[in-house]
Amino acid sequence: MSRIGFKPVVLPAGVTVEVKDGAVAVKGPKGELSVALPSCISVEVKGSELLVKRANEEKQSKENHGTVRACIANAVHGVSEGFLRELEISGIGYRCAMRGNDLVLNVGFSHEVVIHPVEGVKISAKDETHIAVEGIDRQKVGQVAALIHDTKRPEPYGGKGIKYKGEHIVRKEGKRASAGGKK
Repeated sequence: MSRIGFKPVVLPAGVTVEVKDGAVAVKGPKGELSVALPSCISVEVKGSELLVKRANEEKQSKENHGTVRACIANAVHGVSEGFLRELEISGIGYRCAMRGNDLVLNVGFSHEVVIHPVEGVKISAKDETHIAVEGIDRQKVGQVAALIHDTKRPEPYGGKGIKYKGEHIVRKEGKRASAGGKK
């Protein structure tokens, strides 16, 4: 049973929802998003709440029920508050800078890496070692942040690379520390 699918989506002040042509259009102060509806899912607006219902008890309908509800909730949160992913760069000589709308990374390669943001996503460099990715579409924000993160993932020995803010890097000991007892 989908517990998430049955939870109502609460609409904050200033957010309007319109169901039409197999899609849910969500408008808010930060922008507008649309979520496609499968044929077995219906959406009902009751006051300041949104209810997602399924037509039958088939396996695919149950799977879509929770997914569609989560996508609508993400759209409502995105147009009202927006999404933010922060990344940190660590390592000697590793830094970032903005060139117009593009992010330029110097992370130990012989060349600089240029990241172009997708439409609807804004990249900003707070300083040389902190990056913020923000927008109203959760999927796009996460995709751009993952693209930046995958440019130079943190390595387990020195911890150098680009990591998400708050990400824990499992550190390894290395050869020098364990080789001291052998003769």
